[in-house]
Amino acid sequence: MRTTILFGGSNRERLVSVASAQALQQALPEADLWFWDVEDKVHVVQSNQLLEHSRPFEDEFKPGTSGIPLAQALDKAKAEARVLVLSLHGGSAENGELQVMCEARGVPFTGSGSASSHLAFDKIAAKRFAALGGVTPPVGIALEKIDDAFAEYGRLIAKPARDGSSYGLIFVNARQDLVAVRNAARHEEYVIEPYIAGVEATCGVLERTDGSIIALPPIEIIPGEGNFDYAAKYLLKSTQEICPGRFTPEVTAALKTQAMLAHRAMSCSGYSRSDFIVSEKGLVYLETNTLPGLTKSSLYPKALKAEGIAFVDFLRDLIELAVRRVRK
Repeated sequence: MRTTILFGGSNRERLVSVASAQALQQALPEADLWFWDVEDKVHVVQSNQLLEHSRPFEDEFKPGTSGIPLAQALDKAKAEARVLVLSLHGGSAENGELQVMCEARGVPFTGSGSASSHLAFDKIAAKRFAALGGVTPPVGIALEKIDDAFAEYGRLIAKPARDGSSYGLIFVNARQDLVAVRNAARHEEYVIEPYIAGVEATCGVLERTDGSIIALPPIEIIPGEGNFDYAAKYLLKSTQEICPGRFTPEVTAALKTQAMLAHRAMSCSGYSRSDFIVSEKGLVYLETNTLPGLTKSSLYPKALKAEGIAFVDFLRDLIELAVRRVRK
């Protein structure tokens, strides 16, 4: 089958998607490149156009070619026997919508299927399923009870229920921050939780072509300026990402177990990455990413390297799993 890297998307995580695509293209130079723009059109892109885009985290990628509607591009992928390597993050690229369009056509794609993607992307549903699967999520707070919760816990955190973890975070440290949460919640549903002090950690899970599933070495995250938001992840040099994390053997084992439980609770496929807080009272689950970033600075590739797995081998296994899934 013809390998095609699909990147871009119509949501605000499309900049990260371009950076991921640059890393993927360097690992898979034989792959074709398709760019999905904000108007839901897909453009054929040349390798030099992508690799010469120097500030992917800050500047929009402009293909400079005419595109075709997304649905038409997926029809083309089916007719030309293409397998799509999804260099996509957030929005309809990660919430299951793109995946169901591919499944309806029998187009193979990397990562989790539509149902798992939709479930994991919804932080409220994901927390519920993770809890049923044996993972411990934080307490949820209803918007109408936010004042009482602030009085009880002192600090809260609010985030969009259905968006990437890098965007829309509101740290409620003072009463005026409650106004910001209420204003944001007028436009989209928000998840509100007590702020949990502790060390931020993330742990990847990987499915192998032999049917085994492994957890990768957990990563310890130390934000350079307090919060692990978009700027801290991709723009600030001061953020530290230590892999393997400096956890005790017991905490390391627990992180791996909890990441595997979350992966299975949401029936993820191929790979996933779950985020946690290592608190004084134990691990607290935050969310699961079904299409984690694959840029050179992203967490998942660092964990692969620590496990001794070459990035290109990881990608080729994902492609094989995607093709197998369609043939079944």
